[in-house]
Amino acid sequence: MPGTPGAPTGRPEPEAVHHGTFPAGAVVLKTLPPWAGRNYLLLTGATVIASLGSSGALIATAFAVLATGGSATDVGLVAAARTIPLVFFLLIGGAVADRLPRHRVMVAANALSCVSQGVFALLVLAGEPQLWQMALLAALGGTGQAFFAPASEGMVLASVSGDQAGRAFAVYRMGMNGANIGGAALGGALVAAVGPGWVLAVDSAAFALAAALRAFLDVSGVPERAPGGGMLHDLRDGWREVVSRPWLWAVVVQFSLVNAVVSAAEAVYGPLVAEQHLGGPGPWGLALAAFGVGTVGGALLMARVRPRRMLLTGALCVFPLALPSAALAVPLPAAGLTAVMFGTGIAIEVFAVTWMTALHQEIPEEKFSRVSSYDWLGSLAMVPPATALAGPVQDLVGRTAALWGCSAVIVLLTAAVLCVPDVRRLTRRTTAGPAAGAPASPTAEAAEPDTAGAE
Repeated sequence: MPGTPGAPTGRPEPEAVHHGTFPAGAVVLKTLPPWAGRNYLLLTGATVIASLGSSGALIATAFAVLATGGSATDVGLVAAARTIPLVFFLLIGGAVADRLPRHRVMVAANALSCVSQGVFALLVLAGEPQLWQMALLAALGGTGQAFFAPASEGMVLASVSGDQAGRAFAVYRMGMNGANIGGAALGGALVAAVGPGWVLAVDSAAFALAAALRAFLDVSGVPERAPGGGMLHDLRDGWREVVSRPWLWAVVVQFSLVNAVVSAAEAVYGPLVAEQHLGGPGPWGLALAAFGVGTVGGALLMARVRPRRMLLTGALCVFPLALPSAALAVPLPAAGLTAVMFGTGIAIEVFAVTWMTALHQEIPEEKFSRVSSYDWLGSLAMVPPATALAGPVQDLVGRTAALWGCSAVIVLLTAAVLCVPDVRRLTRRTTAGPAAGAPASPTAEAAEPDTAGAE
């Protein structure tokens, strides 16, 4: 997501990655596509490693709480302890990442997560950790994620060239989604085999390795950050970037509610429907796994396809998110629900790649992380209250009506977003991006010909 066309992007030129010190390394690098520069490869590799560990650790954390005699409420408290600081510190994390070298923020955040998970593992392996200890360590992990996420997204967006951004983001997300699926499966098996403490220890080691890789990121081409007017000034500046672009704030508002109702349906209603109508947790776990496989399929698709009207394509692919709630409301048999979840995974991944591509094209490089922090905040802020209210809403109107309501919210919000002209008109350009600080026109003359399709 470069700012000024032709400005350095923080990665070596494509030719630079072909000059390896060792002949074997040079042969491997020559087989890579030109957009897979050094920074991109390091970021993708680190993300795959960290995602493998974190996906397993989510399962291990829940079982660590239960192993001490904790209840489902205790599991929820530890999960909330991670989410609350994540939401609270996101905007500060975005401002910090646009002030300091992003790779240093990422390494520091990974180091905090490494230490918190390492201490968590030691407590679990040594005996029975207290609930307050587990909640505190989860909160430290959430704090690290709040600073890491905006810095990471800004670094990823700055690591690829404009013309190949969509393909690069698709491959990056393919690796991340695949690692999440594999990590969850491996983590569950390891929890059963060796216990949650060792899985948490593996996650700590994964964070350490990911931090080491990110420490080698090349930021020599990134322009120096001009001194700002303070943290509040930076936050206001990021807010102006968001509200000055109708397509941007419209989608952020849309997903603040879409993510909330999807989370309520999947975290609260889905397991209940599975228990009563589908045969228990097995079919529900298979459906969730199918969604993950679908996201990998969507990333594969977007590695080949470059839609000209990015956000129009992405917005249309949000409609299928209404289908899982509807399938649970019916409810469909397990096989039908699994098929629906697979298709939904493909669709939402198409949206995710087009969204990253739009941000890469339209947002000035020096403001990536601040804008990303508002995006993350919008995506997460309404999830805790939505999941907390899911039970009372079910008691008030019934589960079937609540699930149909979730589907209706998604359809209505997506239809409303499609009414925003810039969402329909935003067009992929062949240039790297707009001049720094200058909003780009969604109908720029440099748009690609209307020949979206496989490359």
